[in-house]
Amino acid sequence: MTPTKVELLLPDNDVVHPEFSIVVPAMNEELSIGPFLEWCHQGIRKAGIQCEILIVDSSGDRTPQIALAHGARVLRTPKRGLGRAYIDAIPYIRSKYVIMGDADCTYDFRELDAFVAKFREGYEYVMGSRVKGVIEKGSMPALNRYFGKPLTNFMLNRAFKSNFSDIHCGMRGVTRDALIRMNLRSQSWEYASELVIKSVQLSLRTTEVPINFLKETPGRQSHMVREGWLTPWRAGWVNVRAMCLYGVDFLLYRPGVVLTVVGLALVLPAAFGPISIGPISLSTYWMLAGMSLAVAGVQALYLTIIARVLYDYNDVYAASWLRRLSYNKTAMTSGGAFLLGCGLTYPLVRDYVSLGYRLPAVPKDEYHLAIVGLLLVLVAFITFTCTVLLHALAAIVGRGRR
Repeated sequence: MTPTKVELLLPDNDVVHPEFSIVVPAMNEELSIGPFLEWCHQGIRKAGIQCEILIVDSSGDRTPQIALAHGARVLRTPKRGLGRAYIDAIPYIRSKYVIMGDADCTYDFRELDAFVAKFREGYEYVMGSRVKGVIEKGSMPALNRYFGKPLTNFMLNRAFKSNFSDIHCGMRGVTRDALIRMNLRSQSWEYASELVIKSVQLSLRTTEVPINFLKETPGRQSHMVREGWLTPWRAGWVNVRAMCLYGVDFLLYRPGVVLTVVGLALVLPAAFGPISIGPISLSTYWMLAGMSLAVAGVQALYLTIIARVLYDYNDVYAASWLRRLSYNKTAMTSGGAFLLGCGLTYPLVRDYVSLGYRLPAVPKDEYHLAIVGLLLVLVAFITFTCTVLLHALAAIVGRGRR
């Protein structure tokens, strides 16, 4: 029966004072859980380590009983998603180092030496890489191997300036301290991307080790097959969504820079009147287009700053930006820019009122400076409001207090 609450079951031969923990979610794996745990014990003996095995189980079959009989701790949890299984497990992990994986005998837990060695060298996050190891023929669908995984791998590396070769590899290691600091949120497949992204955001000491990826236990169907042909697409989508959620600064920063630069290039050269660049004449309408682009760009840049502060788990970036955008300095600067902008728009307002609240059909040259003034007013307003929001969020989440 599927559990309805969290409950920890202990084996008769429980490990005392483990240095390592193998933490693996399982659901209805009675066919493979026994052989998998035998592999784990072989790997533990070969590596010569004190290691507990924690199976996070939400099965309705005999998986938990088999796991207990093979010396594993079993954390019975409701069925809530793959990522949530790891979140549920964190309070029950007793060791310094954690090795994750799947219970389907596709990852070779008989070979733990490489992970142990890297942890001994001081690494905090150790990614397994099937690309650098061996992928057994027939172990991975062609769609996943040659399309989905390379594409999402490329996207994450570009977005976060990382250099992982296999971000979706389920066999990976992390220190318990780093795992806690990651403050995982993902409930489903996207946990894999969240772990990788936060290892970058936390500036963890990271490395990769080659592993072998094997075919499933004969007779077993993967969860993706059990849940239908759309499951790999859903898994890919939620991983891309995780990249967007935790990489919002990447999605906003570069477009923001481009929009701001292009916008200012259309506005500033024509500040004192129309100018011609080849066949193009930069006049009022081009300036209005440039003002719109610049405002959108500046807004994107400030949202980038806010996002980076929220995701600054080391509290260095936050402290830097809170100093640069101090409330008093920003209020004075924004206020001055706002008043200057209002002054520059005076000719436009004056003519608008004197002409019966309408503007002339042909814009005057002095209106060009008025457009610059409008841009200053808008940028000043955005700067002040985003600064207030930045400090409010920093106070709520405790950023920048060092």
